[in-house]
Amino acid sequence: MKRLAILGSTGSIGVNTLRIVESFPDRFEVIALAAGRNADLLAEQVIRFKPRVVSVLDDEVAGKLAEKLGGTKVEILKGEAGVVRVATGDRPDLVVSALVGASGLVPTLAAVRAGSDVALANKEVLVMAGELVMAEARRVGVRILPVDSEHAAIHQCLAGHRRADVRRVTLTASGGPFRTTPREKLAGMQPSEALKHPNWEMGPKITIDSASLMNKGLEMIEARWLFDLDPGVIDVVIHPQSIVHSLVEYIDGSVIAQLGVPDMRGPISYALGLPERLPLSMERLDLVELGSLTFEAPDHAKFPNLGLALRALKDGGTMPAVLNAANEEGVAAFLDGRIRFTGITESIARTMEAHVPRPILTLKDALAADAWARQHAVKIIGGLPIPN
Repeated sequence: MKRLAILGSTGSIGVNTLRIVESFPDRFEVIALAAGRNADLLAEQVIRFKPRVVSVLDDEVAGKLAEKLGGTKVEILKGEAGVVRVATGDRPDLVVSALVGASGLVPTLAAVRAGSDVALANKEVLVMAGELVMAEARRVGVRILPVDSEHAAIHQCLAGHRRADVRRVTLTASGGPFRTTPREKLAGMQPSEALKHPNWEMGPKITIDSASLMNKGLEMIEARWLFDLDPGVIDVVIHPQSIVHSLVEYIDGSVIAQLGVPDMRGPISYALGLPERLPLSMERLDLVELGSLTFEAPDHAKFPNLGLALRALKDGGTMPAVLNAANEEGVAAFLDGRIRFTGITESIARTMEAHVPRPILTLKDALAADAWARQHAVKIIGGLPIPN
């Protein structure tokens, strides 16, 4: 029986994780859950899975949850301290890190230091402090297991092969909802249009990142640290069908790819079940019915966020944390209707231009860079054109 703590249980990754747990009650026990504001869904999860402790955003949500749960026996915590307790209390066998954005760094690092394996869906953790987190994982002797479909694919393509034999690692991208939208029309795109992802059902932040291709830039940085890769070997290709999730090319010319239908239960179950595979009841890939797979190069002029991520990866140190923080502020402003879609990129670029990268030696270094970038990005956002 594998004991799980889930950070972000009411988000898409958390919900799908619990669907898998429900299908294999003899394999998994949920001992702790952390969520944000969705007290209704969290209450249902507590009743169904009976965790010992849960954490929510603040006092208001904690009060709502307590009211809904009545006399249910569960400890309700709140804030960052509560999430850290969920990640470390009773030392789970596996912590599923599925919080959104920078909020996942502190509890995920705490879980690593406490000696738990981590199933990582929160890519921003390694974007902000990848070198630090992976060094801690090696020191303690725990595993960081990928949950992103692209990184789960790479993990499978690397299995059984020497890292020294890798020539190139290629992450695939659907291209998002604006793949065929003319460049000159991007500034006028509305949040409702950007949230219509063609293949995946995801939360709003990652869906906007997909629309701008920032998600692929963040994934390149994550892959660099997760698999100890030279940044020069990491590439991106647009693959609209989202069937090939990533590819690894070796020095002998062989290319190994991982394929599957676009369903996050696949990569989640891979991380939960390692070293075994779980027999999932889900749609199967039918290549004959599919007919064809297509690939194209990303348009860097149309989607400059990829170039910004590559620059952050090259600069290193605090620059990826700055990139991530500025992007989070820009995405939030776009979703709130305060800036245009193209304003996200402008706020990131100008924030990065104002930053001189420094090494990240401690958690404090990463958090300081994050805080500085948010303050700077907010000032820039305040001066950008407001959508009509």
